[in-house]
Amino acid sequence: MPSPTKSRRTPPAKPHVERKRILIVEDEAALLALLADTFGEEHFAVFTAKSGREGLRVAFRERPDLIILDLLMPDMDGLAMLAALRRDRYKWGKYVPVIILSNLSNPETVAAGMRQADDYLIKADWSMADLVRKVKEKLAAGATSRVHP
Repeated sequence: MPSPTKSRRTPPAKPHVERKRILIVEDEAALLALLADTFGEEHFAVFTAKSGREGLRVAFRERPDLIILDLLMPDMDGLAMLAALRRDRYKWGKYVPVIILSNLSNPETVAAGMRQADDYLIKADWSMADLVRKVKEKLAAGATSRVHP
């Protein structure tokens, strides 16, 4: 006697929800892959870059909703990339939320980052779940701490 065939139900279609777009700029390949996979599993559209210069190109091309930015990178460091973003004459780069994720914890670097970024996280102090939560909070707030014109 033939075995019964299991029917597979297709889950009901979900209404179209636009995924939030994030750019991760990180030169450590393993961490970049982990971040990209984690945020992809959280249903973000993820763009990646391995240097500040590449990050700037991707940022202006894709215009993500939020950027996660390392500081120590080849070619152009994170603070230089952030300064270039904030000089955007078309204004998008001036206001896109940026979370710095760095190993640098000296007060001068943190202060320099916080003058232009929306948050500064020390890598060793945050779990992946904490970072995902922080990104979702920033995006849910809808606006950065910067005042739009």
